[in-house]
Amino acid sequence: MGLIDFVKDAGAKVFGGGDKAAASEAAKDEQLEELRKGNELLRYVKGMGLPVDDLKITFDDGTATITGTVQSTAVRENIVIGVGNVHGVARVDDRLTVDNPTPPARMYTVKSGDTLSKIAKEHYGDAMKYPTIFEANRPMLSDPDKIYPGQVLRIPAVDA
Repeated sequence: MGLIDFVKDAGAKVFGGGDKAAASEAAKDEQLEELRKGNELLRYVKGMGLPVDDLKITFDDGTATITGTVQSTAVRENIVIGVGNVHGVARVDDRLTVDNPTPPARMYTVKSGDTLSKIAKEHYGDAMKYPTIFEANRPMLSDPDKIYPGQVLRIPAVDA
C-alpha cells in the first residue's frame, strides 16, 4: 500500500497516559520519545488481536512504519487504518507483506454529520448495508454509532 496520509489530530489517544514523570523524562530525548511511541503503537496493534507475524512498528516525526507478514489484504488494511487513526500519526508507511493478496477496499475519511448508514447509502446505494462497513472495521470500531470526523474507514466491495 505504501505511504498513506491520515488526520494527525484525530483518533484514539494511544500515546501517553502512563507514568507522567517517566513520560516527561522520555520526552526530553526525541529518540526515546519516538521509540516509546513506536512501542505503544505495537502494543495497540497487538491488542487488536489481528493475526500478524514478525510485527514491527517504528515512529518518526508523525510517520509510523509497519513491517510484518499478514494472511490477507483485509488484515493489512485494518492494521494500517488502526495505526493511522491514532492521534499524532500523520502518515503510515505500509511495508506489510500479504501472503494471499486480494484487491484492496476503498478508504473513506469520515466527515462531520456522517453515520455508517449514510456512508453505506453513498457507497452501496443501501443504508441498511452499514453492518458490512462496521464488520470490516472491527476491532477498531466497537459500536456502529461511534465514528468521528477525520477517522478513516475501510469500505469493502459487496456482492450486489
